[in-house]
Amino acid sequence: MAAGSVAVETPLRGTALPNVRIGRTRSWFGTAALAFFLLMQCLDGILTYLGVTAFGVGVEGNPIVAALTTHLGHGLGLLSAKIAAAALGVCLHLHEIHAAVALLAGFYLTAAVAPWTVILFF
Repeated sequence: MAAGSVAVETPLRGTALPNVRIGRTRSWFGTAALAFFLLMQCLDGILTYLGVTAFGVGVEGNPIVAALTTHLGHGLGLLSAKIAAAALGVCLHLHEIHAAVALLAGFYLTAAVAPWTVILFF
């Protein structure tokens, strides 16, 4: 067993795996990447809502989001898609896959937030 880890006895299933997360420090990069990712999700949701209400569902490029907004309505469809995306980003963060979270945040900035900003405001 590694130093600083703790094994917990479970009476019904034998010995549990050691908890190796004890004493780990938080990654500032991971926290910043998650915060930026969640901000991009919020901005994408708001801008997509404005775009879909102004131009119709046909302007949405993601077929899953377009189907959700068609079947559930603009607000509920976008909210469910953004909550699912945010939850998956948090799962990546909790598994310490911070580079993927940062890349996804950058992708949302360049492929979703920036184009919607140009379409809606310029």
